Amino acid sequence: MPVLKDAMPLMKEPHPLPQAPLPWILPSLFAAFNVVLLVVFSGLFFAFPCRWLAQNGEWAFPLVTGLLCVLTFFSLVSLNFSDPGILHQGSNEQGPMMVHVVWVNQRAFRLQWCQKCCFHRPPRTYHCPWCNICVEDFDHHCKWVNNCIGHRNFRFFMLLVLSLCLYSGALLVTCLIFLVRTTHLPFSMDKAMAILVTVPAAGFLVPLFLLLLIQAMSVSAAQRSCEGKCRYLQGYNPFDHGCASNWYLTICAPLGPKYMAEAVWLQRVAGSDWVPMQNLHFPVCPSVLSPPALPEPGSGPQPQSLSLHKPGKVPSGRGSSPPGGSELLH
Repeated sequence: MPVLKDAMPLMKEPHPLPQAPLPWILPSLFAAFNVVLLVVFSGLFFAFPCRWLAQNGEWAFPLVTGLLCVLTFFSLVSLNFSDPGILHQGSNEQGPMMVHVVWVNQRAFRLQWCQKCCFHRPPRTYHCPWCNICVEDFDHHCKWVNNCIGHRNFRFFMLLVLSLCLYSGALLVTCLIFLVRTTHLPFSMDKAMAILVTVPAAGFLVPLFLLLLIQAMSVSAAQRSCEGKCRYLQGYNPFDHGCASNWYLTICAPLGPKYMAEAVWLQRVAGSDWVPMQNLHFPVCPSVLSPPALPEPGSGPQPQSLSLHKPGKVPSGRGSSPPGGSELLH
């Protein structure tokens, strides 16, 4: 193999210049602002209208709203710091010319090459332009938490939307009950804070309920928000296992091991176990130059093309790929 290695000089891309911190600082600040906003409005609620109800013997309201507040805050923080299912970048030894095909419920998908991560994306895997990562079973990028929603944290996202709906409804009902029971009392700070909490609670309740309804319908049909009208969803969705099974696979099923180890194994640097094969086109990655042709011993100056091939299976992915994640073969 020394002749083959000498015949294939590799050139590495120069390291890109560091980007300005503005693209990631602003989304991070916006996500932190949402957490602070939840804490501030919850503090105003428990300090004024909820305190008045508890002092007058209405302990059911602080107990229910307190549990919902803890659940909402836990799901929000968990989603902020969760792993959506990141597929880490591969090496530059495998290129876009190599074709990998996987089957999902009798449908063939050709894995698409990610130019930025340098590996073939499994089905329903998409490269997020905001996070600059490939996410397994990508649904969407949530700017409210500055994180992608994918295979490994979709259940946290559903829990957050559900808890926000319940918590906003509880805040709205509790504040309205407080205002009704204090109509005979003069205007006070408790009433002002109750009105201040009621307005955002009512404003967020309807959009959150619609979002929960849309996501529930998507889970029931095994669809993803980023897919839109994909070709394989017209008439038959190979990722659809039925409503009950779709909910189990999305919410309750074990997440399983990450793809990181297998993806790195497939994209590792060429070693001694890579075998040369003839009559194949050499895969070209954006950062790898095409190798010069090697003349066959005893023949004329006409070159013969060589390629590298590594036998092995490709991670098939769990189920959902946004547009560009993989291509359906007919």
